[in-house]
Amino acid sequence: MRLNQITIPVSEIARSKSFYERLGFRLLVNSPHYCRFLAPQGDTTFSLHVDESVQPGAVIYLEADDVDAEFRRLQTAGFRFETSPRDESWLWREAILLDPDGHKIKLYHAGKNRIDPPWRVACDTRSDD
Repeated sequence: MRLNQITIPVSEIARSKSFYERLGFRLLVNSPHYCRFLAPQGDTTFSLHVDESVQPGAVIYLEADDVDAEFRRLQTAGFRFETSPRDESWLWREAILLDPDGHKIKLYHAGKNRIDPPWRVACDTRSDD
């Protein structure tokens, strides 16, 4: 199996659609209650659906080769971050911002530690494509 997309609940579709478009997501499907986007890079999709009882809880990870440069670019574009870029104990560099409903977005870079951290368990990662 391949992960195709993640859908998160939002309270106001227009506000959230605008936020994710400004972040660089490309709109694929647009309706009054649902939007689907293509990620800024690659072919991962991401969608929003209206749920008036939304509770923030999703954590969205957006990987960048240069977190500091992307952080500065997004700040200049008007995005307000909860944290500045910093090196974390799990060997990732990350900065955090919130979407309009309070879902966390972690702008990060992990390099080889994303898939192969020093504490990785032994597993078979072969694909049968």
